[in-house]
Amino acid sequence: MPSALIWSDDHLRYDFGPDHPLKPIRVELTVDLIRACGLDRGRDVRTLPRAQFGEDDVLRLHTEDYVEAVRTLSARPDGPGAARYGLGLGDNPVFAGMHEASLEVCGASVAAAQAVWEGTVAHAFNPAGGLHHAMPDRASGFCIYDDPAAAVEWLLRHGARRVAYVDVDTHHGDGVQAFFYDDPRVLTISLHESGRYLFPGTGFPDEIGAGDALGTSLNVPLPPATCGSVYLEAFDAVVPPALDAFAPEVLVTQLGCDTHVTDPLAHLALTTDDYEAIAQRLHRLAHRHASGRWVATGGGGYQIATVVPRAWTIYFAELSGGELPLEVPFEWLHRAEEATGDRPPPAFLDGPVRLSGERLTALRAEARASVEALKWAAFDHLERRS
Repeated sequence: MPSALIWSDDHLRYDFGPDHPLKPIRVELTVDLIRACGLDRGRDVRTLPRAQFGEDDVLRLHTEDYVEAVRTLSARPDGPGAARYGLGLGDNPVFAGMHEASLEVCGASVAAAQAVWEGTVAHAFNPAGGLHHAMPDRASGFCIYDDPAAAVEWLLRHGARRVAYVDVDTHHGDGVQAFFYDDPRVLTISLHESGRYLFPGTGFPDEIGAGDALGTSLNVPLPPATCGSVYLEAFDAVVPPALDAFAPEVLVTQLGCDTHVTDPLAHLALTTDDYEAIAQRLHRLAHRHASGRWVATGGGGYQIATVVPRAWTIYFAELSGGELPLEVPFEWLHRAEEATGDRPPPAFLDGPVRLSGERLTALRAEARASVEALKWAAFDHLERRS
């Protein structure tokens, strides 16, 4: 089955300005690198445009008064902010056209969901998506409208009975969790740096869903400096058995790479080697549990040139069945340096982070404690659904 990159070459308009860490060039450089590696030209790879996503669509997710506030400030960004809606604050500054730009991001994730669900492709990736903090009634954490939630909502409305959402961003996927916290048709799993240390301060093992959805919200908070081997052990302890019990028909993922050891906004210690391992696991799980249906979005990641494009190109190579070259293409390295002032590493893989045996033992013990707390709190509820 083919795979798809969801992308249009018109300028990416979701842009909080030059001083904001969520810069659109990180997505543009990702697409450039995917193309420089020839991954978009594979026999079974397609580039598909975003879907139309309008007022009626966004109002299925977000409250009418919040959408009206976004629309008003989008048209008049010089007006007063709307702090009650999270708009005009440091994380979410107002910008002209933000309503339309946010609709476009949602449309791209919906296009990925539609292409996968209707069988046009097996896997689809929207690198501009992954805005997982937006809440039904407010903006949060650089996110205006919640495109992963839009993709899940589209799938449910078009016949999916069980959707699994796996979030590997360093920040808790709190918005998507909130949208579906009491919906037994959606399993949300988030592995992230603990809210004890990092925004948004949520995502603990006792957040397990509500009502008929008890056991369908799973959170694995991890300590700062968690490295790849510890992270992957926690992933393997939670994600496969949860999907075994839930039996999803489609897998939606948020692939934030702000888990990288060099990321300036967080404190985990993964490398691009670990993204290759996570990608392989997600690919296998999609085929094992969801007939291969895999909808992928981007997410966080604030090493604009040195990490994000390599990380998401690694994911897209796995998703599309393509083969990465041994080295990052020289022409792309030159373009990235010209555009950002930073020269990315010449290889896709970084090599592992090395920690002392004592530190590794302590990290593993804390991660295992989170996994055990989650299993104790949620797995009985989840397994009763199988």
